[in-house]
Amino acid sequence: MKSFTYWLDKTLFKLVSIAAQLLLLSAVIAGIYQVFARFVLHEPAAWTEPWTRSSLIWVVFLGVILAFRHGEMLRVDVINTFLSSNARRIVRHIANLLCAIFLGLLAWIGGNMTYRVRFQSIAGLDFSISWIYLAIPVGCTIALIALLVQWFSKEDSHHSQTME
Repeated sequence: MKSFTYWLDKTLFKLVSIAAQLLLLSAVIAGIYQVFARFVLHEPAAWTEPWTRSSLIWVVFLGVILAFRHGEMLRVDVINTFLSSNARRIVRHIANLLCAIFLGLLAWIGGNMTYRVRFQSIAGLDFSISWIYLAIPVGCTIALIALLVQWFSKEDSHHSQTME
């Protein structure tokens, strides 16, 4: 499991991080260009607002993947202070299970939505809006993988600590 987790961290999650950073950078550049075009050139660009919105949607879903991978998505520290270590572990398993179910359901629904809107175009960008909706099933599926990797790698580390 450790070699698979290492491979995911070095490839998949690294690519997700790079993609999120590049999309965020492109949104910032498009926003700056829009301000320049509107107030300096007095000709606003039609493509910058939909591009910024679309890239930020992808950034959010890619960021969710990274948050799940690092175990930062569900942190209920207040409750954990009042629970025993055994109860904390049970709460963590229940929360991870509920998140896994939710991510799977959202990926399924997002996939259906993406398929339904495949013939609609984004005004100003002239490509299918399904590329934007695709952030939902892709983000949720990879977030589910990240959640499972984080969940079971913690189990492995917990199991190895109790064995020592």
